[in-house]
Amino acid sequence: MTGSQNDYIRYRLDRSVELFQDAILLAENKRWRSCVNRLYYSSFHLINALLFQEGINAKSHDGLKTKFLQLYVKTNLIDIEFGKLYSRLIDWRQESDYSVYVDFGGDDVLPLIDKVEKFNTILTELIKTKN
Repeated sequence: MTGSQNDYIRYRLDRSVELFQDAILLAENKRWRSCVNRLYYSSFHLINALLFQEGINAKSHDGLKTKFLQLYVKTNLIDIEFGKLYSRLIDWRQESDYSVYVDFGGDDVLPLIDKVEKFNTILTELIKTKN
């Protein structure tokens, strides 16, 4: 990998950590819709980096999700539960950003934090083993 490719991967890893920390702060302040957004993007950056290592540069969020599910979930490199989690995150992120009357509460969002943290750890390890 060239320096610029390593820089790109490092940026995605760092951004993911920052966004996850933002999600924690938002949860502490009961900002559930914004917390969902940050949780989603914390995983999005890692999946983007993982696929980038495969030479895949998806043009949309749905394209990224499709490739991720195809290459990692359907091949059992990532547990199906994490595939479902990522699908839920992308759906909830879209609802929270674009739907007028969608509202999430702590009972909806708090359980996601630990799950996303585990998911992100698995993604980070995969990225590091490929690097």
